[in-house]
Amino acid sequence: MKLGIVGLPNVGKSTLFNAITNAGAQAANYAFCTIEPNVGVVAVPDARLDRLAEMYHPQKVTPATVEFVDIAGLVRGASKGEGLGNKFLSHIREVDAIIHVVRCFDDDDIVHVEGSIDPRRDIETINLELILSDLELLDRRIDRDKKAMKGDKSLQGELAFFERLRGELTNGVSARAVEMSDDEREWLSTVALLSSKPVIYACNMSEGDFAGALDDNTYYHAVCEIAEAEGAEVLPICARLEEEIASLDREEKLLFLSDLGMDEGGLDRLIRHSYHLLGLISYLTAGEPEVRAWTIKRGTKAPQAAGKIHSDFERGFIRAEVISFDELMACGSMQTAKEKGKVRSEGKDYVMQDGDIVLFRFNV
Repeated sequence: MKLGIVGLPNVGKSTLFNAITNAGAQAANYAFCTIEPNVGVVAVPDARLDRLAEMYHPQKVTPATVEFVDIAGLVRGASKGEGLGNKFLSHIREVDAIIHVVRCFDDDDIVHVEGSIDPRRDIETINLELILSDLELLDRRIDRDKKAMKGDKSLQGELAFFERLRGELTNGVSARAVEMSDDEREWLSTVALLSSKPVIYACNMSEGDFAGALDDNTYYHAVCEIAEAEGAEVLPICARLEEEIASLDREEKLLFLSDLGMDEGGLDRLIRHSYHLLGLISYLTAGEPEVRAWTIKRGTKAPQAAGKIHSDFERGFIRAEVISFDELMACGSMQTAKEKGKVRSEGKDYVMQDGDIVLFRFNV
């Protein structure tokens, strides 16, 4: 999973990136501090791996990972080459989802590229630039379909959809907010539109608002209204606070969070929101060589999940021996679980569940 952190200059993107990845990206109070995207890979927090490691004492524990990309700040006119322009847009095309950092705090010492704090305007600025870039791409696709239609009338439905989509984009509606059928979603997947990517709006707040006065932050409520209309996620966060927490060890971090009335940090919440947004779950494999988490799409069947480990597992799939994490913990060991009949034998039509512990049987 690759997540791109975007936003206007000086909204806290690089500060947040530093906090969640400890990558040390430069963060400064001027536009375009980030030019080439900074990249950091972090482990997906999963307490189930720790419990399995205690049970199996493996040689290696391998969590799922998320790649965060800190992309340069965008300004009005980027689609026409302003600021870092198309370079910024090309970096967004490579990510699975967008973490759109929106400034939701007042601070006279930190300049805002537009001169004032207005989350609605800031979101509209970035969304508009993505839409303008999409319109150029969509126009080329429509022209191609029109030419192909002369010899293939089966493209009529696809062309009609793209023309309807173009009308929505022209009216300032992001592709992700447009209602469409399953067939239309399939057609959309063949065009790499920026405004179709799933979004989490990360509301970067002051420590005071984040810790105690969330309901009083009008900026935050404005973002929530926009997100609801788009079907996007919203994550209140304080990048400066996350930066402080990042330097603490585990026990100090838990104590710090407890004092704030929280049981998890921003990274944990961000990844949880991202998994939900992208429809992802994790299944687990466990043994003495390795305990490992594997990320798959919700609804994935057993053979395709096996293919995440190796293509031979999918090609020669026979069955999957499955037990849920909670059932294994209740039994205390895999041997006891088998004796109690808790380990199930599942076939090719089994739909994987989050937290399944699996042993795949295959033959090639």
